[in-house]
Amino acid sequence: MAHLLSTSCSVKVSSSYKPCGQPLNQVRTALPTSFTVQTSKSPFKRLVSKGDRAGRSCVVRATAAPVNQDVSALPRSGSNQSPNEPSKPQRVMVIGGDGYCGWATALHLSNKGYEVSIVDSLVRRLFDHQLGLDSLTPIASIHNRLRCWKAITGKTIELYIGDICDFEFLSETFNTFEPDAVVHFGEQRSAPYSMIDRSRAVFTQKNNVIGTLNVLFAIKEFREQCHLVKLGTMGEYGTPNIDIEEGYITITHNGRTDTLPYPKQASSFYHLSKVHDSNNIAFTCKAWGIRATDLNQGVVYGLRTDETSMHEELCNRFDYDGVFGTALNRFCVQAAVDHPLTIYGKGGQTRGYLDIRDTVQCVELAIANPAQPGEFRVLNQFTEQFSVNELAALVTKAGEKLGLDVQTKTVPNPRVEAEEHYYNAKHTKLIELGLKPHLLSHSLLDSLLNFAIKFKDRVDRKQIMPSVSWRKIGVKPHTVPAN
Repeated sequence: MAHLLSTSCSVKVSSSYKPCGQPLNQVRTALPTSFTVQTSKSPFKRLVSKGDRAGRSCVVRATAAPVNQDVSALPRSGSNQSPNEPSKPQRVMVIGGDGYCGWATALHLSNKGYEVSIVDSLVRRLFDHQLGLDSLTPIASIHNRLRCWKAITGKTIELYIGDICDFEFLSETFNTFEPDAVVHFGEQRSAPYSMIDRSRAVFTQKNNVIGTLNVLFAIKEFREQCHLVKLGTMGEYGTPNIDIEEGYITITHNGRTDTLPYPKQASSFYHLSKVHDSNNIAFTCKAWGIRATDLNQGVVYGLRTDETSMHEELCNRFDYDGVFGTALNRFCVQAAVDHPLTIYGKGGQTRGYLDIRDTVQCVELAIANPAQPGEFRVLNQFTEQFSVNELAALVTKAGEKLGLDVQTKTVPNPRVEAEEHYYNAKHTKLIELGLKPHLLSHSLLDSLLNFAIKFKDRVDRKQIMPSVSWRKIGVKPHTVPAN
């Protein structure tokens, strides 16, 4: 068992932040003024130089309660209750809750009445420091984010800071929070990052595969009925010359028929780690009776959800660089700063896309409609398909309406992938569960472009062009120039 040290620290909300929604000084809920910080002595292994001191895992929980009401006593939409029992909200642990998808999801679930905790090592912020990157939008610290959420809504989100590859830390977190569902975003999620050099490739595989294995063992040992909602990726399938089914395909071969897991064709060390995850989860569902939903997500775009729009300190990150930036977000930033839209190769690469608002909706639907014990359920999580050329045309048209002179530029493709191919992926199961898609519209593109224009002074033009090559990856560690 890890040794815990408990300390207290006072916190204050900076008066320099201006609200996007309700001003902080108009919120009637009292602002929390103290946190309990518990620090585990177990080491948190990071990608740092040998001389750098290892960080420590810690658990952070807000201790203050709302002044005007006991929020935990109110009925919650996320509760599983019988007609004769008082409302009991489901407890959802969001691993990776400080990241792009995880932060929006944690707030959404909290707002819907679930009791939410965030488990995060904060390593995503470290990646930015290592590579000289930054979010287009300023993002507050995780502590300020949660304090702001508490002040606005009266809802507490517990925070556990630590590395899920440290099973001692994860065990204590499970036993403390006792989740009914685990939403697992806590992985290195960038294909280019995994292809920078040998050390990042190894880190991606270890972090993603071992972290997920630890979550599976924690469920088996401590919360057998807990439902795992795991973020997978449509990239596991690759670009086959047949329709992509949702997880499984029925095949007749030599007169015999069987339903088998859909073949996987990963295209990076990151995607390979997700394939390993899927195989490990499928095996533990069969062997241990774990209930799991694998959300094979497409490319996410957008910035705002109902919750992240409430206040500036709740704003989500927005990546535009060649390592973590996704195609549509990157194109909008390029258009805003008068940089040609960079199309890799022929531009026929087609993928599934979805709005960040649909990401949080899909996760909520998966939790509310859990897999059965022993079931490995696979849902393809996207709403529309676009090629890179089609996205560039949409951004060009939207930019022209805003008076922008948007140009496109073909650059050599740094990836090893088909640039023209057949692509037709099924995605009906989430619609059947009740997903109401936010399809890509001119108004949304206008919103994204206006956000990019608003923060264009924060754009580092040196980070726009791709700098990671699939074919040139080597053992020499990648370093960031001083200037």
